[in-house]
Amino acid sequence: MRYMLLQNYGQVASGCPPMNEWTEAEIAAHIRFQIALNAELAQTGELVDAQGLAGPEQAKFVVWDGTGAPVVTDGPFGEAKELLAGYRVIDVDSAERAIEIAARASAAPAAGGKPIMQPIEVRQVLSAPDPEL
Repeated sequence: MRYMLLQNYGQVASGCPPMNEWTEAEIAAHIRFQIALNAELAQTGELVDAQGLAGPEQAKFVVWDGTGAPVVTDGPFGEAKELLAGYRVIDVDSAERAIEIAARASAAPAAGGKPIMQPIEVRQVLSAPDPEL
């Protein structure tokens, strides 16, 4: 079963400051944790993909009605309190295992080395229906 673990940065239960207020050493420790977790999941064959995402200031929304030029706008807008910072796609035997991995990711080190307690959204990746039906 494949799951996508969505890592949202913004309001976190630990009350830690946003990453742009962390020291270089704190950021490095956080990144080392993420790399080590990815390596462990790759070793067990559970990691499909993991990527960090550019900040919302670089995001674009695209809408198209099928004719003419698509409409491209900036967003999400600065007043948003949180942002999608990255994701992991995992292939595991159960929802419980997906939740276990999400919990570990939620405890990544943050400012002062404390667990970030970041919300991780766990969503099963569904297969498309058979187009022949």
